[in-house]
Amino acid sequence: MTTAMPVLAPDAQGVRRLEFRALGTNCLIKFRLDDERGALEFAAAALDWIGKFEAKFSRFRPDSMVSRINAAAGREWVKTDSEMETLLDIAAEVHACTDGIVDPTMLPLLKVWDWKVAHVKLPAREDVKTALALTGWRKVQRRPGAVFLPAAGMGLDFGGFGKEFAVDWLAALARQAGIQDAIVDLGRDIRAMGGNGAHPFWHIGIEDGNRPGTCWGGLGISGRAVSASGDYARYFSHDGVRYGHILDPRTGWPVSNGMRAVTVVANTCLQAGIHSTAVFILGARDGLYLASLARDVEVCAQSEHGIEGSRGFGKWLVQAA
Repeated sequence: MTTAMPVLAPDAQGVRRLEFRALGTNCLIKFRLDDERGALEFAAAALDWIGKFEAKFSRFRPDSMVSRINAAAGREWVKTDSEMETLLDIAAEVHACTDGIVDPTMLPLLKVWDWKVAHVKLPAREDVKTALALTGWRKVQRRPGAVFLPAAGMGLDFGGFGKEFAVDWLAALARQAGIQDAIVDLGRDIRAMGGNGAHPFWHIGIEDGNRPGTCWGGLGISGRAVSASGDYARYFSHDGVRYGHILDPRTGWPVSNGMRAVTVVANTCLQAGIHSTAVFILGARDGLYLASLARDVEVCAQSEHGIEGSRGFGKWLVQAA
C-alpha cells in the first residue's frame, strides 16, 4: 500500500519533496516546478500510478496478477493484459542481456532464503536444490495474451527489475507534467533530470560497502540513472561465513565472490539496475566485461580487495555538494 506525505513547499532552490513508501521501500521524488497546482497534480498522478503498479505486479499482494500466475503454476494458463505482456517482455530481455544472471523465476529460492525472518541456521542443501530445479526463465511458456508456469511451485518475482522500471516511468510522468528538474529515488534506484537549482545536476552519494552508512564518493548526475547493489545491509554470518541476500541463480546460494557494492550509471534505471545486479553476482572481472557489451553503461565495483570500474565512470564523480 502506498503512503505519502503532502508535497512540501519549495525550498530556497525551488525544490519540492514528495516522500512515500511503496514497493517495500522508502521513496522520494524531488522536483522543481513553480506552479502549485501543477505540482499537486503531478504528485497525485505519481502516487496513483505507483499504487496501481504495486497492486498488479507485487508478489506480496495475494490479489495481484503476478500472484494469480504463481498460484496457477503447474495447473493452468493465466490470461494477461497488455501491461503484464510488457513486463514479461522485459523479463525476457533482462534474462537474455545478462546471460541468465538476472532471472525473474527466482521466487522458489527467495522463499527458501526468506530474508523476512532471522536466520539461525542455513537452509537444507536439498531444499536449495529442489528450489533451484524450479527456476529458469526458459521454462516459462507464453502465448498471445496468456502465460503458464509448467511446474507446481514455480513463481515469478519482478523484484530484479520492477522497481527500476517504475523509476523510469515516474520520470516520464514528470516530463509529461512539464517538469525539467527532478530526481526519482525508489530505494536507491534513481533517475535524475536537469539539476537541483544550485547545480546543473543532482548529487548522489556512493555508499561504501565496507563501511555502511558512509559514502566514499559522490556523483553529479543529470539525464542519467543510477542503481546500486550490495550485501552490506542484509546479510548474516554462520560458522564464520558471510551470507548476503543476493542469490546466484547458477547455484541457488548467496553470492560469495568478495563483492561488497556495485554502482552503475546508465541511460535508464532499468539498464542501471540489471547491470548492477549482474556485476555483483558475476564479480568485478566478468561483470565489467558484461557491462562493457552494453551501450552507455558505466560501472564502479567495490570488493573486499578494493575499487575498480569502467573507464567512463570517473566523468560522473564530483565533490560533495
